[in-house]
Amino acid sequence: MLRALAPGPAMAPGAPSSSPSPILAALLFSLVLPPAQAIVVYTDKEVHGAVGSRVTLYCSFWSSEWVSDDISFTWRYQPEGGRDAISIFHYAKGQPYIDEVGTFKERIQWVGDPHWKDGSIVIHNLDYSDNGTFTCDVKNPPDIVGKTSQVTLYVFEKVPTRYGVVLGAVIGGVIGVVLLLLALFYLARYCWLRRQEALQRRLSAMEKGKLHKAAKDSKRGRQTPVLYAMLDHSRSTKAASEKKSKGLGESRKDKK
Repeated sequence: MLRALAPGPAMAPGAPSSSPSPILAALLFSLVLPPAQAIVVYTDKEVHGAVGSRVTLYCSFWSSEWVSDDISFTWRYQPEGGRDAISIFHYAKGQPYIDEVGTFKERIQWVGDPHWKDGSIVIHNLDYSDNGTFTCDVKNPPDIVGKTSQVTLYVFEKVPTRYGVVLGAVIGGVIGVVLLLLALFYLARYCWLRRQEALQRRLSAMEKGKLHKAAKDSKRGRQTPVLYAMLDHSRSTKAASEKKSKGLGESRKDKK
């Protein structure tokens, strides 16, 4: 028997859950692919949770029809090693319903939103006995033909680190080291270029100083012979004048 389930409060941050990739996949699928007649349902392949924690089972879909008021979501559970699947949750006519006598009694919370093509649920207080396969089935009349999607739940004493997370961390670390080395390379190159520019300016200033000094020395060297010539001319003129004056004096003495 199923009973109506009032939507519970929003999940607190930090609770173990899978990523909302099925919802994003459904949205992308609806934007990229042309309309089809079969409804397509998406879930994660597997999710991990720790004993006593809670986990979100995401379910989304793509349909060629607009979201109908008669849309329905059904979740079924098949225990690990079991053969039969039992219905544990149902959503119809805008109302969520939960199994009153199943193993998930009082532990299921509806967190979906049909307008966003989301039929996700949360399972609280996980236990080892919850290991198994969960199936999400969606009907969006008149689009009711399509395959269901399954997600496998693994409950651990402590949630193991996923291989993808480790690989992503390693790749991120390598990329960070490469970016750091590139930054150091460009910084060193920038400092070297600045030093070369400063050295070039210093050499240019020294060359200008040498040229200026050489020009002064050259000008001074040209002026020196002229000065000597002027002095020689002055001396010769003075000597001639003295000789002339002396000759005139002797001539006057002779006349007397």
